[in-house]
Amino acid sequence: MPICALCERAAPNLTEHHLIPRSQGRRRGTRVPDLPTAALCGPCHKFLHRTFSNAELAQDYSTVDTLLRHEDVRRFVAWIRKQPASRSVRVR
Repeated sequence: MPICALCERAAPNLTEHHLIPRSQGRRRGTRVPDLPTAALCGPCHKFLHRTFSNAELAQDYSTVDTLLRHEDVRRFVAWIRKQPASRSVRVR
C-alpha cells in the first residue's frame, strides 16, 4: 500500500500534491513542465490547501521538510497518524 509523504500512513489512494502549485509555476506566460510533487493522502492534501494559499506554498513551503517545520502541520500530522487510513476525516 502506498505511503503518504507527509503523515507516513499507508493509504489506499494518494493524491499528487504540487509542492509548487501549478498556478505559481509560471514565468511570463510559460509553464514550467516538471514541478515537484509529493504523494499525499486526502486529509493531508486538503489540510495543506485549507491552511496555506498557493502563494505561501510556492514561496515558503515548497518541500515536505519545510511543511513539517510549520507548527500547525506538525500538530495535524501528529493527530492524523493516530487515525486509521480507512476513516473518513473532515478537515477544517
